[in-house]
Amino acid sequence: MSTAFDVAVEVSLRDGIADPEGLTIERALPALGFSGVSGVRVGKSLRFVVEASDEDEARTQVEAMCERFLANPVIEDVEIYLSPAS
Repeated sequence: MSTAFDVAVEVSLRDGIADPEGLTIERALPALGFSGVSGVRVGKSLRFVVEASDEDEARTQVEAMCERFLANPVIEDVEIYLSPAS
């Protein structure tokens, strides 16, 4: 029997990896009237549902997806959040 899990994956560049998109945003914000902003980093957020026998299997599946396709493990960090599907 399988259970559905809501999955949230947050992918961000590792510390020390250049983030030109974040730098562009950071430089543009003062021109738009937003001062005092620093350390802007850009990442991606993925949301989906996965079917698995339990939470451990769901996490294993999502970790494999991230390693093989959703993220670049050389330059990106991944945070995975699971909860029973609503």
